[in-house]
Amino acid sequence: MTEFAKGGLNGTSTSAIAKRVGVSQPYLFRLFNDKKALFLATVEYAFDRVEERFRRATEGLTGYPAMHAMAHAYHDFLDTDTDTDLLRIQLQAYAAAEDAELRSEIRGFWNRLDAFAREVTGVDGEELTNFFARGMLCNVIASLDLPRNRYFDDVLSADGKLLHCDLCEDSERFGEPPAPEPPAPELPASAPSD
Repeated sequence: MTEFAKGGLNGTSTSAIAKRVGVSQPYLFRLFNDKKALFLATVEYAFDRVEERFRRATEGLTGYPAMHAMAHAYHDFLDTDTDTDLLRIQLQAYAAAEDAELRSEIRGFWNRLDAFAREVTGVDGEELTNFFARGMLCNVIASLDLPRNRYFDDVLSADGKLLHCDLCEDSERFGEPPAPEPPAPELPASAPSD
């Protein structure tokens, strides 16, 4: 994954991959028919990891709470140093999709992620488009190391930490009942008059 993340399909040699994982190049081709098959297996793994994060984040949730949980999970995914290769693999996959054979397979991985998001949230149309569009913007921000507050200054501080989240603060949108009004203080019983 690290080699493909750096060089993409066309810029990565199978000998570099074999060397990195400590196997011979012929052994690599006993496991995978060709370099494209190895690349697709790597891309599928990356998409599976994102879906796995979404599944864990949405456990027991539906609707907007699920969408919100997926958004936070994706931010966490991008913030984790160990997952930078997963982000780069996604970007390399989109670049490699100029190959019609690869495009079909990569489209299938995307469609599976899209179907999961639709199923768990129950939304589609503009709301789902906005969810994925913000995710793609997050990819660009992460890959170019741009300051997040340039685009999300209403919810992020200069160092990228979450300041507040409208969805977190909107309990009704999550289907939770509003906080109960505090009971009125009891007035002391008045003393009987003489």
